[in-house]
Amino acid sequence: MQPVLRYRGRAVTDVEVAFIRALQAAHPQASRRELSLGLCAAWGWVQANGSPRDMVCRGLLLELHRAGHIELPPPRWGSSQPPPRPRRPPAVLIDRTPIVGRLADLGALELRPVRRTREEALCNSLIETHHYLGYTQPVGEHLKYLVYAGARPLACFMWSSAPRHLGPRDRFLGWSAQARGRNLRFVAYNSRFLILPWVQVPHLASHLLGRMARLLPREWQRVYAHPVYFLETFVDPERFRGTCYRAANWIRLGRTTGRGKADLLHQPNRPLKDVWGYALVRDFREQLARDA
Repeated sequence: MQPVLRYRGRAVTDVEVAFIRALQAAHPQASRRELSLGLCAAWGWVQANGSPRDMVCRGLLLELHRAGHIELPPPRWGSSQPPPRPRRPPAVLIDRTPIVGRLADLGALELRPVRRTREEALCNSLIETHHYLGYTQPVGEHLKYLVYAGARPLACFMWSSAPRHLGPRDRFLGWSAQARGRNLRFVAYNSRFLILPWVQVPHLASHLLGRMARLLPREWQRVYAHPVYFLETFVDPERFRGTCYRAANWIRLGRTTGRGKADLLHQPNRPLKDVWGYALVRDFREQLARDA
């Protein structure tokens, strides 16, 4: 059986294409999402925590559709109208009294997971209002945290699935393309880190990064039923020097080329970023280089 295409390291054969066509024939009124969920169930295509790999499966169906191997139904929102833009998180009024002093003066700090809680909206709003990149809804596996000193929030974290292709990281890890496709889920990406602007406490940022490195692996295992072995993030060198990451023992891995997924001309199309990484276990390279 010859593969008709490859998608995220999976070889899709003509037998599997025939199965998808039969699934469509058996459910002629099914939407794209319903077909995706049905295919996930039929193939046992689930995340480690048992949730269907719906978005990945929908991407595969779209690739097969574009290549002419299957014919998907029209999107439910209509081909002549774009899908609605996501709403930006509204601003939330909170106490902005300056917090200035020593780290020890803050007392016990709580790093509280807030995804799918009432406090998630507050986290989203603070990032949208005070982070220079604003808020973007994470895709794939992700966790969010608020850091509290007593009843007052001090900082926000967002962690998500890692970018698929990242040259400095890939060279540092030394993994093959096959190993990367299999083990990328073991890398967590720090997409947002915000100390609120009225909080002026020396060493707070590096302290929180150290606390997060100890907390995140347990929480990721609890939520997604698999470990993470490595952390990574981007730092804009035009704005920051990465001092807090360096102080928390992160390593600068290199600089991006500025060519993202939209690159068609092999020219930079976005700002260059420094890539920083942090190993959570001693044998991280061995764990991430496994391709079987």
